[in-house]
Amino acid sequence: MASNGDLDISRLTPEQQAALEQYTQVTAQDIKDAVPLLERSQWNVQIAIAKFFDGEGPDPVAEAMNDIPRQAARHENLQESFTASSQPFGRPPRRARPDPAPRIVPQPTTTHRPPLLLAIIFAPFNFGYKALSTFFRTLMYVFAFLPASIRPRAITTSMTSGWKGSMGRRMLMPRDTAARFKREFEEEYGSHSLPFYEGGFAQALDLAKKDLKFLLIVLMSPEHDDTESFTRETLLSPEVISFINEPDNNIIMWGGNVLDSEAYQVAAEYNCTKFPFSCLVCLTPKEGSSTRMSIVKRLVGPMSSSAYLAELQTAVNKYAPDLAGVRAERAAQDMARNLRSEQDSAYERSLARDRERARQRREAEAAAALAEQHAKEEAAAAERRAAQREQWRHWRAGTIAPEPTATDKDVVRLALKLPDSEGGRIVRKFAASTTVEELYAFVECYNLLNSDGGVDEDEKADRERPEGYEHEYKFRIATPLPRVVYDPNSKATLGAAIGRSGNLIVEDVIHDEESDDDSDEQGVE
Repeated sequence: MASNGDLDISRLTPEQQAALEQYTQVTAQDIKDAVPLLERSQWNVQIAIAKFFDGEGPDPVAEAMNDIPRQAARHENLQESFTASSQPFGRPPRRARPDPAPRIVPQPTTTHRPPLLLAIIFAPFNFGYKALSTFFRTLMYVFAFLPASIRPRAITTSMTSGWKGSMGRRMLMPRDTAARFKREFEEEYGSHSLPFYEGGFAQALDLAKKDLKFLLIVLMSPEHDDTESFTRETLLSPEVISFINEPDNNIIMWGGNVLDSEAYQVAAEYNCTKFPFSCLVCLTPKEGSSTRMSIVKRLVGPMSSSAYLAELQTAVNKYAPDLAGVRAERAAQDMARNLRSEQDSAYERSLARDRERARQRREAEAAAALAEQHAKEEAAAAERRAAQREQWRHWRAGTIAPEPTATDKDVVRLALKLPDSEGGRIVRKFAASTTVEELYAFVECYNLLNSDGGVDEDEKADRERPEGYEHEYKFRIATPLPRVVYDPNSKATLGAAIGRSGNLIVEDVIHDEESDDDSDEQGVE
């Protein structure tokens, strides 16, 4: 077998040559590029074709070789040396796997009504509980008028409404709860530029996962002593607000008051043991799953704005490249999907055009075949009519009476001027009882009657009148002056219509279609 470039194909086995031929027939790739790809695919044609069309992924062997640790110069300080020496074999500590970030959907509170029998039994206890509750509420209402320095804190909290109030706080839908938190936060700390997400926690988590952004969760307990100082000095500091609002940082901020059911459930699931509590959540594709949301940073307790901002920046800088890689991968997948969709759409449009052309071609062929069939039918009909006309002329020529003799008295002498192509001028005698239609028949059959030998008796016997044929004369007979046109009437006689003699002319009848064609030709000329 001939070689392709520097590659000698004859050295391949018959199975490899068959695989190469099958692969090149499908992909039309050069042999010098096809053989290395088949070798990397262990000469599996299906795998090689998939790599050609879908793109060849990284080589597992090469990746394993790259993962082998190599000796390199290390530069570390004294603290890093002590840390490394505490690890087994002096290795650096492995990257800790972050805790998962569960998706919290608040469950509505349900009230169960006891059976009627139990309700009757516990009715006295229920009445007593309501009485004690009314008494204590009245007592707390009275204590509320005491000065704040001597007023019990529990009574103050229970009687206060808004940000710090817990009395009469109804459970709302997640979106309404977020709106209430934002409104109460502004009432307590004034207007601010923090971009709190106006929706439920589950919606904020889904949005961060969908858009590959960081989710900053801030949980507050108004009853905690450090909440106000943390909010005013740390959370509302210009540096923190600017960092959170920076579009390049891709941060979605969600806040909640633990007095609300949803925020309380989030605090319980995220192991919040101290307030104020903040945590940063994002997608961690390199931690085992490309769809796993994890807690990458916890910020617990009061801290300065600089420390708070430094911790956030460290976590964002650590996981931002991973999110950027996933974002680029999704963009490439979307581009490939859009390209495939455009190719499919272009193919469908091309296929539709081809189908339309094929349909038009079939319709044109069918119309041409139908026109040809109609033309053949019309030609056959015209030929059949011509044959019947000729048969009628021969039959009618045999029925025309001969010219009267000189001794006959009741005759009509006519001078007929025929068209130049028919024989010119004719002078002939007819019996006075001859009908006008028979005069027309004489002119129609004149060439047969005037031919050599005329119509013999055998031919007269053979010719019969064609069945279903109605003859139509293509000329008319008229007198020049005064002009009178005589129709082929089978009842009117020549003696009554013309008299003893007369001069007649034979005029060809021109149909409307022929006259239109003649006028068109004259217009073109």
